[in-house]
Amino acid sequence: MREAAAGRRESHVSETETGTARETAAHDTVEAAVRAQLTKALGGVRGMVEAAVPTIAFTGTYVAAKDVKLAVGAGVGAAVVLLLVRIVQRSSPQFVLNSLFGIAIAAFFALRSGKAENAFLPGILLNAGYGAAMIFSIAVRWPVVGFIIGSVTGDPTAWRADPGIVRLCSRLTWLLVLPCVLRVAVQYPIYLADGDQSGLLGPAKIVMGWPLQVAALAAMVWLLARGRTPLHRGGPAESEKPA
Repeated sequence: MREAAAGRRESHVSETETGTARETAAHDTVEAAVRAQLTKALGGVRGMVEAAVPTIAFTGTYVAAKDVKLAVGAGVGAAVVLLLVRIVQRSSPQFVLNSLFGIAIAAFFALRSGKAENAFLPGILLNAGYGAAMIFSIAVRWPVVGFIIGSVTGDPTAWRADPGIVRLCSRLTWLLVLPCVLRVAVQYPIYLADGDQSGLLGPAKIVMGWPLQVAALAAMVWLLARGRTPLHRGGPAESEKPA
């Protein structure tokens, strides 16, 4: 039995190493690896739509009925329907669960205060926190995009040995910071304005959600297309500064 268990462990390790090797082989440059991982992180078009639908349902219902509880029910209900579709299709529910978690927090803030506009406060604070964290990561020369490279190479920190890759990752991280900063800069003043601002905050969140994220991704793809930095498992060996 011990020999069988050991054999299974060795087989699992071998399969894991093979999978990592295949993933590394599929991306022979830093740019290709980052493009693939960012697309995976966003969940493609479907993942981004699933993130927007609960907000659309919440905002549309509140604007039409002026009822916070009904709006919360519509937002949560939309997320639950999307989750059930994922379960029936036996596809990954990751992005729907993220959306459901987000609308649940928004619902808590809205129901607790009785003000629909407070549903948008968690998102504003989250973007402020993400933006601050990413700017800090750039300042200390540990840009968060670098860890995407680490997840592909199998060594989470080896990329820091190459100044060219650190510079590239810093630029890419700035492109992730920009949407966060823009959302806070636009939405927070609206939130602070007198009166019920949910009718403005809803469309602002939708417009500055996945469309802005797609724009940032497009800018990243453009930047990544300009360079070919070799990627080696266990750490990049050399780099070429994008032209």
